[in-house]
Amino acid sequence: MEISQRWFLLIVTIVIGLLLYLLAPILSPFLIAALLAYLTDPLADKLEEMKLSRTNAVLVVFSLMLIFFFSMLLILLPQITHQLAVVIKQIPLALNLLEQQVLPFLQRHLGLDIGSFDFAFIKNLIRDNFRQTSSLVNDVLSSIASSGLAIAAWLANLVLIPVVLFYLLRDWDIMIGKIKQLLPRDVEGNITDLARECDEVLGAFIKGQLMVMVALGVVYSIGLWIVGLDLALILGMLAGAASIVPYMGFVVGIVAAIIAAMVQFSDPSILIWVAMVFMIGQALEGMVLTPLLVGDRIGLHPVAVIFAIMAGGQLFGFIGILIALPVAAVVMVFLRHFHSGYKQSALYNKDPGAGLCDEVDSEQDLESGELHNTDTNP
Repeated sequence: MEISQRWFLLIVTIVIGLLLYLLAPILSPFLIAALLAYLTDPLADKLEEMKLSRTNAVLVVFSLMLIFFFSMLLILLPQITHQLAVVIKQIPLALNLLEQQVLPFLQRHLGLDIGSFDFAFIKNLIRDNFRQTSSLVNDVLSSIASSGLAIAAWLANLVLIPVVLFYLLRDWDIMIGKIKQLLPRDVEGNITDLARECDEVLGAFIKGQLMVMVALGVVYSIGLWIVGLDLALILGMLAGAASIVPYMGFVVGIVAAIIAAMVQFSDPSILIWVAMVFMIGQALEGMVLTPLLVGDRIGLHPVAVIFAIMAGGQLFGFIGILIALPVAAVVMVFLRHFHSGYKQSALYNKDPGAGLCDEVDSEQDLESGELHNTDTNP
């Protein structure tokens, strides 16, 4: 690649990044639609292989997505609303459990002094905060309701997502082909290989890990429902969502489930069944779900996932969270190639004594040449 081409690609990258930063407030529906189009494009391609036109294949995929979305909304929304009400009712019970059982147990076995804990103050503080939170929510809702412009913008974004998704999914292969044609001819092959590797990483992590998260959420929710927890759905969804980082879903889910089980049943024996649910879920993730849905392709390190999500949120807000993992996966591919190139470069492989040896060899060659000239001259 020539220097001018490198500068051109660098300038294009900087301009795209600057535009993303400046247009962040309006990019949410477009990025959500682009992510959904990327995830569903393989299904549309398979339908095309079944002799459907691209438009008809997109219509089938689009219809399936809408049916799934509204079905989940009708099924889950009432359950989540009910379980949130249960959570609010169980907070005083959780405080009583902490005051009457947990802290006395810690005092007996660890020597913890709980005399300084003012539970009445804590209960009143939480109660006041709930009232303030409720009042704040009402104020926010009233403000939104009084602003017709805000409602119009929200509805426009909501309607814009399926519209953009339809056109992106219909023209996805065409857009990828046009982008490929714009690449400089001498680097088109290398960039295509990089893009293919990035797609493999994204497919392994984004597509595969999302399916693992959903599957684990279902497994945990069903298992906790069988155990009898009232908050089975919320806890299962929480554990599934946290599974985007390996083992975090297990830790977060089992801790939350133990607290909910003790508040609801006040029976330590129930913890055995809760632990069994999460052990079964962890075994399924390690032996079935991850090998089947993710495979052996390299994903992102758990620390890289956490850092990417936090950095994206800090820099670009909600938009940054949406693009954090795809960008991190692409950056990881480029870093891996940079590392490979560095290990093969003279900067890495050059022998520290090579320069000295070259000088010695040059001096010896010069001396031998002078001796040869002396011998040949009369």
